[in-house]
Amino acid sequence: MEDVLTVSGLVKRYRRSAALQGVTMRVPRGAIYGLVGKNGAGKTTLFRVICGLQEPTEGEYALYGVPCGERRILEARKRMGAVVETPAIYLDMSAEDNLKQQYRILGLPSFAGIRELLELVGLSDTGHKKAGNFSLGMKQRLGIAVALCGSPDFLILDEPTNGLDPQGIIEMRELILKLNRERQITVLLSSHILDEMSRVATHYGFLDQGRIVQEIDAGSFQGSRRKSVALAVSDTEAASRVMTECGLEYEILSGLSVSGRGEERESRAQGEVLVYGEPELGGLILALAREGCRVHSVQERDESLESYYINLVGGGSCE
Repeated sequence: MEDVLTVSGLVKRYRRSAALQGVTMRVPRGAIYGLVGKNGAGKTTLFRVICGLQEPTEGEYALYGVPCGERRILEARKRMGAVVETPAIYLDMSAEDNLKQQYRILGLPSFAGIRELLELVGLSDTGHKKAGNFSLGMKQRLGIAVALCGSPDFLILDEPTNGLDPQGIIEMRELILKLNRERQITVLLSSHILDEMSRVATHYGFLDQGRIVQEIDAGSFQGSRRKSVALAVSDTEAASRVMTECGLEYEILSGLSVSGRGEERESRAQGEVLVYGEPELGGLILALAREGCRVHSVQERDESLESYYINLVGGGSCE
């Protein structure tokens, strides 16, 4: 499969720090590539370098096989659209006028296709309403429409769901999938909402401290995730003791303090415990019962993208 983007040993240094420290990655044509990393890992810097907004200190990248050091890279970038950091829109213009202005900047011969673009991103009924009065989700979708002017087949989206409400997140997900499936646009995106990213990405790159520590496609990711069992229990403290004694790897997902009944009235915390692997449930439930801990429900689960990332790089989440 042809690669839309290849990056090799890319370094970006500033005076006192290095934002990128030898990034190597590849984005196949037709992929939705999810770039996963904490704040400060170098995601936005990488996007800015690829878009030509910053020059790399060392290393190289290529778009459609064209190395960044060649003059032809300017032509290759015309096949790319991007929304990096914030949408590039004029707040005092309508959605339609924003697209007309972008058409002029690109030197396109006519405004043909603008109505289709507005319909594609769900902004065809905004009329003369100024973009400054749009919701955050509408501004994000307008930014994508601007990036799509010129009919690119590679789209870079930096945190497209950042700050959106649940409905806005769903709309953004559906738009990204539509662009990829119906228009065959390759997408490179980052997001803090890893559960949402796992719903759209076909490939992942895990970025930590300016380096790609792993690349994996969605099929391989599904096969490599650890199995786990979620137990809803009446006493997470007792459950923790039992899991430790049994030598199990576990995580307390939630706990709600409640008062016990009867003469002792001891304080307990009911909640959910995630046990990794495939424990022998019968024996585990009996061991919990001996400690006075009831199991209300049992549910099999696969490891989440966030948990996979944390286990891969260590430390906290992407938030």
